[in-house]
Amino acid sequence: MVSKTAIVGGIASIGLALGIASGQAVAQMSHEGMQRSEIEQKGQFHRIEQPLWLKGAVTVSGLGLIGLELWWFLLSKPKSHKAKTSQGIQAVEIAVDGGYEPSRVVVKAGQRVRLNFHRTDPSSCLEEIRFPDFHIAQNLPLNQVTPIEFTPDKPGTYTFTCGMNMFRGIIEVQPADSTFVASLTPVTPSTTVK
Repeated sequence: MVSKTAIVGGIASIGLALGIASGQAVAQMSHEGMQRSEIEQKGQFHRIEQPLWLKGAVTVSGLGLIGLELWWFLLSKPKSHKAKTSQGIQAVEIAVDGGYEPSRVVVKAGQRVRLNFHRTDPSSCLEEIRFPDFHIAQNLPLNQVTPIEFTPDKPGTYTFTCGMNMFRGIIEVQPADSTFVASLTPVTPSTTVK
């Protein structure tokens, strides 16, 4: 799904890059200089010549930034983290610092889940965590670990958000009889279940 912000940002970046690459600029002049210029030139602009290498560097930099922006908003995928099961509880540590890391958690349906949120970001947006599908809203004290427990009964994808709905995470609940397979996202080797 492509967001409106990503599209508008991409179009604005392309327009800026093309405007800079065109090589036209308006020089600022004093009021008296502007009056003389208007009399002499009848409102025409002077072209400021720039070296070709500078035009090329600006164009390549702009295209690179546009590519990075498109990758960031459209192509980057969050890494999945499988929950580790211990004494019948699936547990995951989640760092709350400028967002949620990991932002995608894979668990099995029908088993108790404990998400341990460790908040180190003082932002007021991240003071609260909400799980709308499980009817959970919990404050996250700064520099403390806050456990949140629930039992997902049905397989599916469930979101959790900050109090202002700006930062998001996903809980992927897989059927209880299946093996853990993260959909579309790689799992780091250090998070394998033993």
